Amino acid sequence: MVTNNFSINHILGLKIRELRALKNLSFQELSNKTGLSISYLSEIEKGKKYPKGDKLMALANAFEVSYDALVSLQVSKKLQPVINLLNSDFFKEFPLEIFGLDPQKVVELLSQAPEKVNAFIHTVINIARNYEMRGEHFYLAALRSYQEMHDNYFEEIEQAVKSLSSEFPHLAQLPLKASVIENVLKEQFGITVSRDELSQEPTLRDLRSYYVEGKSRLLLNTGLTSSQEGFLLARELAFHCLKLKKRPLATPPLGGEAFDVVLNNYEASYFAAALIMPEDVLVEDISAAARLTKLDDQMLVKLLEKYNATPEMLMQRLTNLLPHHFGLKNLFFLRFVGTDNFNQYDLTKELHLSRAHSPHGNGLNEHYCRRWISIRLIKQLRSNSQLTNRAGMLSGAQISRYYGTNDEYLCLTLAFPNVSNPAESISVTIGFYIDEGLKKRIRFIEDPSIKSRIVNTTCQRCAWTDCEDRIAPPIQVEKQRALKETSEALERVGSLK
Repeated sequence: MVTNNFSINHILGLKIRELRALKNLSFQELSNKTGLSISYLSEIEKGKKYPKGDKLMALANAFEVSYDALVSLQVSKKLQPVINLLNSDFFKEFPLEIFGLDPQKVVELLSQAPEKVNAFIHTVINIARNYEMRGEHFYLAALRSYQEMHDNYFEEIEQAVKSLSSEFPHLAQLPLKASVIENVLKEQFGITVSRDELSQEPTLRDLRSYYVEGKSRLLLNTGLTSSQEGFLLARELAFHCLKLKKRPLATPPLGGEAFDVVLNNYEASYFAAALIMPEDVLVEDISAAARLTKLDDQMLVKLLEKYNATPEMLMQRLTNLLPHHFGLKNLFFLRFVGTDNFNQYDLTKELHLSRAHSPHGNGLNEHYCRRWISIRLIKQLRSNSQLTNRAGMLSGAQISRYYGTNDEYLCLTLAFPNVSNPAESISVTIGFYIDEGLKKRIRFIEDPSIKSRIVNTTCQRCAWTDCEDRIAPPIQVEKQRALKETSEALERVGSLK
């Protein structure tokens, strides 16, 4: 982490590097002027050393600036963006270490090319403004990168869950009951659970839970399903077992959290899912399903019932275990949300392992391809709700073949009503890139009952003219075509004598 002293050292180093460049002085020439060794001057520029007053005075004289100007935190316009970054909450709070980055090395890199860093920072800021990105967007993007870097599998959390289950064998009973978790919370950590307060406040109806700091009380909303309640209790257990002090108090989080909070929330959620769906047992269930030559339409639903899990918990848990135990690393997870407005579907969560699979989130307000099963099942669920005033869970499978390519994905999807907002339906999908390795591991992929459909990313970027599901013109395709025609015309003109 960057401390104030750490930043001050590097501010001085950046200023000295800039002054040395302005005076066109080599390290040897500056050493001759100041009497300081070349190695010591190099360490000052890198922020490793902060010289004493007499040495600072020697440097100020060599650069022909005042002592106060040299040691002040005032910097040139060129360096200001770098200094802003060093002093920003983002840089101070962002744990570079988890990505294998040494903060010292990062700042040294910044100091080597301040003009390029300046341009880069301005570019990032402008992009963020254009897409209305807030700090939490960066943190969530960083969290996804962290998950992808580890194939979304964390051995230490799996082991922590197994240790807890060994200590309290009743936590290993399936399905794990919420009352069992609640008893462990109370007996081991003194946490009491209340289901009254949140429900009494109309403005808090969208909150699923709230942890009251200092009182060791967890407030739960009465509108939760048993699987949602079990997950929230298991996640609360995780915060205490893993000793994660920095955490969001509300579910869903209210925003504005530092990266440590975002990361700890993910680790606690991982722990909760691993407790509810134990690694060894679920791996056996996955192996049995993969050996089937015919797709069981209720396969995913049966797993939900066995573990009393939510659809999102199950799909996310599969992304933990499939890469690690089955070598299926070319996969993605998507969560879409839709309402009775059949023109708008939002991709609210995604994870891509090994490659940037499509569809993926964008800030372009384009229309995602309706031929994906993720959206088709939401649409079907909303229609069922309108016609019968009832909407249960839907499951389905599809082989999605990208228009104009040989890329194919096996997609397994669950769609369900949002219990917190009856006007919304949600789908969660896990998709596998189809190659020979997948065909060997999942036998039911050859089942002819699994429909194959041509898909694309968004209508605006799709050149397929015969698509009956199109709801927007191929604007981006037309722009690319016009640009190509212009380039070809210029080539013809340029070739004329």
